[in-house]
Amino acid sequence: MKKISLNFKEKSSVKKIILLGLLACIGVIVVSAQKNTSKFLRHVVLFKFKEEASAAGVKSVEDAFMGLKEKISTIKDVEWGLNSSPEKLNEGLTHCFLVTFTSDKDRNDYLVHPAHLAFVEVLKPYLDKVVVVDYWVKNI
Repeated sequence: MKKISLNFKEKSSVKKIILLGLLACIGVIVVSAQKNTSKFLRHVVLFKFKEEASAAGVKSVEDAFMGLKEKISTIKDVEWGLNSSPEKLNEGLTHCFLVTFTSDKDRNDYLVHPAHLAFVEVLKPYLDKVVVVDYWVKNI
């Protein structure tokens, strides 16, 4: 294998080219990250059901909540799960629903939407307690 030797000026030029290439790559990454950054409004809803609520009644609430996404276009995503924390700090709240919106207006429209109001009527007979927290998150 033949060894190539570069003089100081050539080495400096190669270093500059490599440095410029790295800076260009970093610039592309930063611009891509900025373009893919979206803000989302998370609407967290926690339920505690009455002791006498039947399993079928609770299931009807779960199904009705999950059905809201097809009925309300401002909902970008919805998911839910049961409390599984070992800390025992849930104060009886067993169900967590997470609804995603892209604006305050979308969330506010959801709150007064006829499908949401109909869901509340399904929920009422079984509900003991509800806690709602909304927060903004940047998703990169």
